[in-house]
Amino acid sequence: MNSSQEREFRAIRVEEVAAGKFDQLLVKRHLRDLPSNPLLLRVSYSSLNYKDAMSAFGNRSITREYPHTPGIDAVGSVLEDQSGKFTPGTELLVTGYDLGMNTPGGLAEVTAVPSEWALPLPEGLSARESMALGTAGLTAALCVDRLLEAGAMPEDGEVLVSGATGGVGSIAVALLAKLGFRVAAVTGKLEAADFLAELGAWKVLDRDTLAPFANKAMAKPLWAWAVDTVGGETLFNVVKSLAYGGGVAACGMASGAQFHANVFPFILRGISLLGVDSVELPVEKKAAVWQKLAGPWYIGDKLKLIAEDISLEQAPEFLARLHRGHGIGRYVVNMAL
Repeated sequence: MNSSQEREFRAIRVEEVAAGKFDQLLVKRHLRDLPSNPLLLRVSYSSLNYKDAMSAFGNRSITREYPHTPGIDAVGSVLEDQSGKFTPGTELLVTGYDLGMNTPGGLAEVTAVPSEWALPLPEGLSARESMALGTAGLTAALCVDRLLEAGAMPEDGEVLVSGATGGVGSIAVALLAKLGFRVAAVTGKLEAADFLAELGAWKVLDRDTLAPFANKAMAKPLWAWAVDTVGGETLFNVVKSLAYGGGVAACGMASGAQFHANVFPFILRGISLLGVDSVELPVEKKAAVWQKLAGPWYIGDKLKLIAEDISLEQAPEFLARLHRGHGIGRYVVNMAL
């Protein structure tokens, strides 16, 4: 990378323009602006996640200092790896860790990261498909994995998925349906019912279905298992309505980080609350789940329904959409557009 043009690249830059007010701009950056991490990656695709939207609008629990480039996902080819782990031209996948939080992220044509954050793009997945999945797909797969480890089987009964039109929720619906589960998809966007049915949902329910459980210690058992992507009071309303021996894989907090709980579902029905993290998960475990997504859990046909390509220039518009809670499915940032 010798010429001036090659040393420059486009990136989304979030700047605090007034107290508490943040702008998201497409700017030119230079390689010298990147941190001195050993792995330099030419990004071909990234994706948008709710965490990116929080970073882009100044959430300092995600990003401490601004200006900043968000983007917790990236796939691309190696330009240079001073660690010697990867050779130039190798296609690598990076999700989670500090990428896009306090380390400049994937919403740029080039990023620099520690080599231990990266893994080879799994055979069977294209670069675009890996970002159609991204952190959302990895998280959804981890949720399904936790349910299977807890003993979930299709014959147990329906599996509820909350926040079903979101990135994690929509992929969880598709994965569970592929594995033979009957999925009850819960959403605040009933206009997307046909979309969820195409992904394999057995039924689509309004999120208000859970509201009557709020003031009850326990509710009638309705679902065998669940994936909750929204947190807050929704999470414990789901816990209250699970059948004996069931469990919920919890991975999100879009509706809040706290909820009011009691012990009854846990000690009277043996319910399990299964926490799921995809950020600090060791890269070897991430690789194992990515192999499933590239192999027996491949949902490439459904990803065509779930994911929409946008340009890097469009990223600010779609980050705002996610921040307002108006996103449906996944948004893949194609650097070639």
